[in-house]
Amino acid sequence: MSTKHLPADERRAATVEAVMQLAAQHNPSEITTTWIARQMGVTQGALFKHFPTKEAILEAVMNWVAERLLTRIDQAAQGQTSPLAALEAMFQAHIGFVSEHPGVPRMLFGELQRQGDTLPKKMVQTLIAQYRERLSQVLARGQATGELDARLDVDAAAVLFIGSIQGLVMQSLIAGDVARLRADAPGVWAIYRRGIGGVQ
Repeated sequence: MSTKHLPADERRAATVEAVMQLAAQHNPSEITTTWIARQMGVTQGALFKHFPTKEAILEAVMNWVAERLLTRIDQAAQGQTSPLAALEAMFQAHIGFVSEHPGVPRMLFGELQRQGDTLPKKMVQTLIAQYRERLSQVLARGQATGELDARLDVDAAAVLFIGSIQGLVMQSLIAGDVARLRADAPGVWAIYRRGIGGVQ
């Protein structure tokens, strides 16, 4: 679809999508506004009408990622029959999100490696903190219901949950095979479940 005559909100959304598509194939640090404009089929001038700097584009991308990922895991957890079922649903939702948007982890890892306290980097750090808080709440509920080990270190379990997904993502990036994420995820989840005392 042409992006030459889109309304402002749609143009911004199209810009985010273009960056995500480029990030799935290229090192995010190498992506330029020229590349983004070309991906969208517009001029750099048209791009800068909506984003004054590349940093502003990155901020929009990080905001999009945070909103979509947290909404996805929140929706996955809602209506589950137990805290353990909610955790599994969140795990699967995160794997599904990354599988659908392989440029996301490349962008996140890229931002975290940048020098200095950039706003996009702070946004990634905030996203991780909010994610861990959600996980801690579900894990604590699992302890309260007796479904999870009462001796469980909730903070460490939240870190390991995210770390397990990050490990799967990193291995899929190294292998150059996004499909590996979905293939390896069930086995990793089974080990995690046993580790938090959630043997069924």
